Amino acid sequence: MIQGFKDFIMRGNVVELAIAVVIGSAFAAVVDAFVSAIITPILNVIGSPDAGALGFDLRPGDSLVDGVDPTFVNIGAIVNALVVFLITALVVYFVFVVPMNKFNELQQRRKGIKEDGPAAPTDVELLAEIRDLLKAQKQA
Repeated sequence: MIQGFKDFIMRGNVVELAIAVVIGSAFAAVVDAFVSAIITPILNVIGSPDAGALGFDLRPGDSLVDGVDPTFVNIGAIVNALVVFLITALVVYFVFVVPMNKFNELQQRRKGIKEDGPAAPTDVELLAEIRDLLKAQKQA
């Protein structure tokens, strides 16, 4: 039981996944800092001067002055989250996915594997062929 767990942990996919999570979280922090420091101030300029951000008040008020808690819909926060997601996705695609696909393509070319060749027969096709051969053998 312990050996099975050790084999599972030492499998390449688990280690690669752990590394990807660590790198992804570190990169997400960098992108979030970039968006917070550069994109958010630009979006806040678009918003109203009273609100201080891109958005609108559903219920204006000041809890200290009139006892009403303000309700502000912050659209800038949603735009910031979308920008963080898009930047992260673009960098992951161009830094990790594209080079990995190119590497796999080069490995397959070096091994002589062709992707355009005929597809291997499916299980159903193989079973049908075996059935036909057995029928022909019984009839003979």
